[in-house]
Parts: sequence; structure tokens; C-alpha cells
Amino acid sequence: MAEDPYSVLGVARTATAEEIRAAYRKLAKQHHPDLNPGNKAAEERFKKVSAANELLSDAEKRRQYDAGEIDETGAVKAPPPGYREYAEAPHGARYAYEGGGGGGFGGENFEDLFGSMFGERARSGPAAGRDAHYSLHAGFLEAVNGATKRLTLPDGLTLDVKIPAGTATGDVLRLRGRGGPGRQGGPAGDALIEIVVAEHAFFTRDGQNIGLVLPVSVREAVLGGKISVPTPSGVVAMSVKAGADTGTKMRLKGRGVPAHGGKAAGDLIVTLAVHVGEPQAALEAFLRENEGAGAFDARAGMVAP
Repeated sequence: MAEDPYSVLGVARTATAEEIRAAYRKLAKQHHPDLNPGNKAAEERFKKVSAANELLSDAEKRRQYDAGEIDETGAVKAPPPGYREYAEAPHGARYAYEGGGGGGFGGENFEDLFGSMFGERARSGPAAGRDAHYSLHAGFLEAVNGATKRLTLPDGLTLDVKIPAGTATGDVLRLRGRGGPGRQGGPAGDALIEIVVAEHAFFTRDGQNIGLVLPVSVREAVLGGKISVPTPSGVVAMSVKAGADTGTKMRLKGRGVPAHGGKAAGDLIVTLAVHVGEPQAALEAFLRENEGAGAFDARAGMVAP
């Protein structure tokens, strides 16, 4: 028996769309087959979480479920008995349906009766398939530069998903016709894939710009010169001015998120961080011998509270 989708996601029946989305993302990440290879229990839980999200993330389906019109699987519940049920009812019960009385049809009017008789026919005909909702994890550089990732579906099938350059967490990709099958010749639904981008070890993102805190040695900071800088598209050379200090910001034009969707390429914002590194006897001796020469107060202006 299918579980209540609210219970599967661990949310109240009054949960907002954002609360449902957050719960799904958390559980999908926890139980995704790619993150739990060979774990059948996690795979089954992922299927249930995906099915619950598919139902509750669709406002109309959620309304129908809350109203008792469809069940946990999204299937339409059986309608009230129609004309055939009346005709085949045991003698004496044909005109007493629902404990009615008075009137020839147990208290029902003709509109109710014919609505019951032809309700199923009215719902027949071509209809589009249901959209399927998935979550796909991408690496930071895969999302920035674009990549193709393979998505494992709950039924074990896979989809190759092209992630456009500049994709960010929360972006939803639509694959036309890759959702549920249509009914009676209707078009198939779509696959809606929400992207979750992983954090990077040293890059951060701010819109189209990429941030980088770059360590430099004391020698490089004092003397300046060319240094190598990693960027999302590869290593480039950058000139550091002599006397650079921690916190100095430098901009590499066009080295951020590539141009996409009418947006210009972003920049790489480099923030220098001076690192002393391992103790060096020669440097220590030089500083001691020249103590006081050209010295400055690094904490000038600081006032104790």
C-alpha cells in the first residue's frame, strides 16, 4: 500500500510549496542511488520520496489528493456507482441507493444520476501525461562551464542531461516528452529536473562573478611579479604589484561565469592572502638585524574597547 506523501516527506498537510521543496531536496540528496551505490533500501526510499514530491509539488494534483479525488499514486479514485450498478443491484435495493426515500431515485435528481452515468465518458479522450520531478547534483565547475550528467531514475533507467553553462542551484531544466506517458494518444509529460550545485574547495560564486582567495608568499607580496592563478577555465598568469598586502583585490576580466542566456561573461575577483609559510632562518635573521628599520605600526588606529 502506498504511503501518505506528506508522511514520506515528513511535512504537515499545511506545508507550503517551499517547505515541500526543501524537504524533498534534503531527502533526495540523502537517499539518491548515486550517493548510495548498492543500497537497495536507499533506492526504494528515493523512489517513494520522488513519487511523493511529484504529487505534492503539483498544485492541482495536491488539491485533488487533499480532496480525496486521487490516491497516493495519483490514480483517480473509483466514482460513485452509475446506471449499471443501479440496474444490477439486488431487488428492492435498486431505488433505495444511499438509503434514499421519497422520489423514484432515492432522493437523487436527474442531473446527479446522469452525471454518474456519463462521468467516466466525460473524462475519456486524449490527455497529456504527468510531469516527472527529479533532483540532479552537479559539481561547481560543471554548473559554471556546462556539462552532461547522467540522471538515474527511480525505475533504474537513465537520462543524459545537458547542463547549460551558468546553471545555479534551484534552476530547473525541462526535458520535453520525458515524463509520464500520455493517455489515449495524448502527448507525454515532461521531466522537470532541479539542479543542486556542490560547493567548491576555493571558488565561490556571486551572480556572474567568481570569487577566489589566493594565497601569496611573503616574497611575492614584497617584491611583486607574475604568479599563476587558477580560474574556472584553466590557469592564467597575473601580475602582482610590489608591496601587496592581504585583502588586496584584483580583477581578471571575463574569467568568471561564461556568457550565456544574453548575459555577459563574469569576472574572477581575486583577493590576496599573504602566507608566511614555514620558518626560514635567513628571513628571521634579516628581520632581527634590521629591527626598527622602516618599521610601521600594523595596528595603528585600533582603540581598545
